[in-house]
Amino acid sequence: MVANHYIDYQKEKSTQVFLTSDKPKDASLILISFRGTEPFDADDWSTDADYSWYDCPGVGKIHMGFLEALGLGNRENIETFSYNLRTKNSKHTYSETAEESAQLEMAEMSAYYLVREKLMSLLEEHKNAKFIVTGHSLGGALAIMFPIVLAIHGEKKLMEKLSGVYTFGQPRVGDRQLKKFMEAHLDQPVPKYFRVVYCNDVVPRLPYDDKTFLYKHFGVCLYYNSCYMEQRMEEEPNKNYFAIRQVIPEYLNAGWELVRGLAAGCIYGAEYKEGWFSMLFRVLGLAMPGVAAHCPTNYINSIRLGRQST
Repeated sequence: MVANHYIDYQKEKSTQVFLTSDKPKDASLILISFRGTEPFDADDWSTDADYSWYDCPGVGKIHMGFLEALGLGNRENIETFSYNLRTKNSKHTYSETAEESAQLEMAEMSAYYLVREKLMSLLEEHKNAKFIVTGHSLGGALAIMFPIVLAIHGEKKLMEKLSGVYTFGQPRVGDRQLKKFMEAHLDQPVPKYFRVVYCNDVVPRLPYDDKTFLYKHFGVCLYYNSCYMEQRMEEEPNKNYFAIRQVIPEYLNAGWELVRGLAAGCIYGAEYKEGWFSMLFRVLGLAMPGVAAHCPTNYINSIRLGRQST
């Protein structure tokens, strides 16, 4: 299933998600993939750059823009977040006041509820299947937001079917309290949440993890340097990106990546030859290294060519 989902705040269908199973019958794995930031979509970039949050009681502070992207509220009416994030929330248990009926109708058009209903249908059809959630950039943020909301809603049966969450270039989605809340759901009996971060990518380092913004990553960080060497760590280096001592190395690295991109087809084989769009990002990196490092090509190459550091 490929679908565009409605965002009440933007009054349009802009959240895109792809669902599939590994086999048409007796599937063992269901994949949910959220689309990332589109390069020329101002709404997507405004969501990534948003620093506002909703404080969910007993859970923690959650990035408001990502909640809106899942169709779980509208900042013009903060009560919509409270309504959609009730514990054990289910569209079958809403009260029938006129206001809540209107909110229910809107919720049923949203990404979260439609994906949840489709997932439940697939799991009912494929009794032995488990599911994974993935995405790059904004899609990565929505990928981890999906199980966060499942956990808030008390969807224990669905959470038991969660095999893993794998995100690439994902921004932070909440604070330290949210981290503690989710560790109980994603670290038992083994870690299920893995964040892949490539080198100087600016997006995983936003919003800031400092005393002002209070955002905090969680999950296992798989960090790849510009030589595709993998390190498993709790937090990527230079966690807030704009460190003065890193400026010169970042620009030198951008130059190296441009040269390597031009020669990739010769070094690694014809299938690694980069197209004009990827090379445009490489050139952009000479001015804005952190933005160019966010290109999906870097993440694809990291996974395919990556080696664990010794």
